[in-house]
Amino acid sequence: MKKVLYRHLFSKVLGLSLLLYSTSFYAQEEAQAVAETATETAADATGGDPAKGKQLFNQNCAACHALDRKMTGPALANVESRLAEDEGLDKEWIYSWVKNSPGMIASGDAYANKIYNEYNQAAMTPFPTLSNQDIDDILAYTAAPPPAPAVTPGVVADPDQPTSGGISNEMILGALALVFGLLVIMLILVNKTLRRIAEANGVVLTEEREKRMSIWKAFVKNQFLMLVSAIFLLLVSAYFAYGYLMQVGIDQGYAPIQPIHYSHKIHAGDNKIDCKYCHSSARVSKHSGIPSLNVCMNCHKSIYEYKGNPEGPSAEDLANGYTNEFYTGEIKKLYKAVGWDEENQKYTGESQPVQWVRIHNLPDFAYFNHSQHVSVAGVECQTCHGPVEEMEVMYQFAPLTMGWCINCHRETNVKVEGNEYYAAIHEELSKKYGVEELTAAMMGGLECGKCHY
Repeated sequence: MKKVLYRHLFSKVLGLSLLLYSTSFYAQEEAQAVAETATETAADATGGDPAKGKQLFNQNCAACHALDRKMTGPALANVESRLAEDEGLDKEWIYSWVKNSPGMIASGDAYANKIYNEYNQAAMTPFPTLSNQDIDDILAYTAAPPPAPAVTPGVVADPDQPTSGGISNEMILGALALVFGLLVIMLILVNKTLRRIAEANGVVLTEEREKRMSIWKAFVKNQFLMLVSAIFLLLVSAYFAYGYLMQVGIDQGYAPIQPIHYSHKIHAGDNKIDCKYCHSSARVSKHSGIPSLNVCMNCHKSIYEYKGNPEGPSAEDLANGYTNEFYTGEIKKLYKAVGWDEENQKYTGESQPVQWVRIHNLPDFAYFNHSQHVSVAGVECQTCHGPVEEMEVMYQFAPLTMGWCINCHRETNVKVEGNEYYAAIHEELSKKYGVEELTAAMMGGLECGKCHY
């Protein structure tokens, strides 16, 4: 009898898988229970609710404080226990400090003045509206351990390794190429076998080729075909030459690599930052302008790392290397450029210019005024620059050709509401053209002098 080895292999593997899964599941439950116990311990010690404290912390404290690092103010993790152990200060002192920090500084409190001088004499904003219970909730949040990252059972994807959703296209193409090669080899072998059988049976294979004129010689001798071909080649050459020359100076789709990666998708899309907050000169100037790095530091003085969306980076972002660590590294480049010392929360004075690469560049003989279009006409930024809120890398969306601008002037109605000048001229031009709405072309938008010096 033939002996079958490992006949219970499937059941063993299944049992081992269930054991590993249950171990992982109970380990997660145990870790969660430990975290919940620690949170309850922190809540019992401070008499507050960490969940409510987190909300209050984000609303009132997060602009100047973090839990684990210095910002405008000191780190606040376990602040109550640290003050009690190091300075001998109780919770009543914290209540007084939060509600009236300038008063405590003026009263000569030793530790209040120490903190005031240590952090460049930047007095903390008083919060008299916060109750003692609110402060207890905040202290409970600062004493609670940070939440452990969620672990999904199964294979953890390495962001440095390419992900695959099954059989790749390369494997499919390789298999098809192998099958095609085998078919070619089989046909060659069949051909050789048939020839050998024919030779064994005395069959002589002869190939007779009819002598005929080459197709190229027949083509050259036909004058009509030569004439038609010459005209066709000239027309095709002229078409492609015209198309090539018409693309000179048109940079539609141009997306240069910038020295500091700036994601419009995160800033204008996810965080809903208005375009004119950074490009404020677009409202009052010919140019939209490149925002000063101080504008960036208005937010990034406090936002020192990128934590991403709650659902995590998308597969496309990971494929392009856009991880949370990547964006945090770009914030560090910003700090280096402006000379910002994270540790001491102050400027060092050692700044470096950022050599941004210009994307939209009109010819010098073409005049375009951003304020006239943005403030007067009310044109949205996306009309010319495309869906900026969806762009990870900024690129030139429109061709910016003269024909493109003229078509816009022919199709866009002038915004006359609330503008006395346009209201006066609108009445006269409406009578002239017999229409209720006027386009920019009707108001002289096609005159050469409007756009050319």
